[in-house]
Amino acid sequence: MNFFAHETAVIDKGAQIGNNCRIWHWVHICAGARIGKGCSLGQNVFIGDQAIIGNGVKIQNNVSVYDNVTLEDDVFCGPSMVFTNVYNPRSAIERKLEYRDTLVKKGATLGANSTIVCGVTIGQYAFIGAGSVVIKDIPDYALVVGVPAKQVGWISEYGEQLDLPLNGTAKTKCTHSGKSYRLDGNKITRV
Repeated sequence: MNFFAHETAVIDKGAQIGNNCRIWHWVHICAGARIGKGCSLGQNVFIGDQAIIGNGVKIQNNVSVYDNVTLEDDVFCGPSMVFTNVYNPRSAIERKLEYRDTLVKKGATLGANSTIVCGVTIGQYAFIGAGSVVIKDIPDYALVVGVPAKQVGWISEYGEQLDLPLNGTAKTKCTHSGKSYRLDGNKITRV
């Protein structure tokens, strides 16, 4: 075992866990889960059987990563944020064959108490503000807030808001990292 697991954690046989992970109090990891290296799973985290978690992911307290959710490298899941995997759940109707895939791309941040409705893709380095409800795909580097979540700006890989319009052609630098970003239409790239 090349990871730390608190004595109260439940790790089902067959779960794949990378080196240097930290698994804290009352975490449950199901048998089919795949977790990369260097991850941190806070208190009371649940990882489903068909969940895929990349390297360097930080999942804060009280988060459930259900089946069909994929978190790429360096994703941050804030405290008590929520994933869903069934779009129209009913207690009396079995819908396990209707799970929708959710993809959170590299470096994205999902703020505390945000909700990600299943079937969406969150772009690379996107930032979902605390308490936001995401019901559609979010572009790379987008800063979104609200219910439902709406884009209010662009954010750097460092996590600082960029001085760019929502649409158009422009270029700017992150004041902290010095990295340059270019906006073409409604897409941003690091240059």
